[in-house]
Amino acid sequence: TALAYARVWHLVDARGQVLGRLGTQIAQTLMGKHKPIYDPSADCGDYVVVINAKHVGVTGRKREQKLYRHHTGFPGGLKEATMEQLQQKNPEKVVEKAVSGMLPKNRLRQVRMGRLLVFPDAEHPYADNIMKRYDTKIPLVTQSID
Repeated sequence: TALAYARVWHLVDARGQVLGRLGTQIAQTLMGKHKPIYDPSADCGDYVVVINAKHVGVTGRKREQKLYRHHTGFPGGLKEATMEQLQQKNPEKVVEKAVSGMLPKNRLRQVRMGRLLVFPDAEHPYADNIMKRYDTKIPLVTQSID
């Protein structure tokens, strides 16, 4: 069963893809739902490398209207940022927060998020590890790299 639990590295190009649909597919890959041995209590997911995160798309006016909130812990410390501001400051956070919200809220969430590697541009240090590449819309085209 060690071969069945072997982790595969997936490369996802986020350029021009819708954030929500991208996030759901990445979450399913991180959980391992695409494998026949999937078990909700077992950690059998794969690694996902996302490139071009600053070019991810959204529908409607979400870029100006969607708010990301966090609290500093101090009185009156509620901080808000629009998606546009967060994407300029830290484009990886937008994809990470979308995927994190789509994973189950349990003890495996942080472990699975540790296998998500997001980069704002096309350069990344994991080119030797990539075994599968998703070129267009995520579920449609899968190419094995030989």
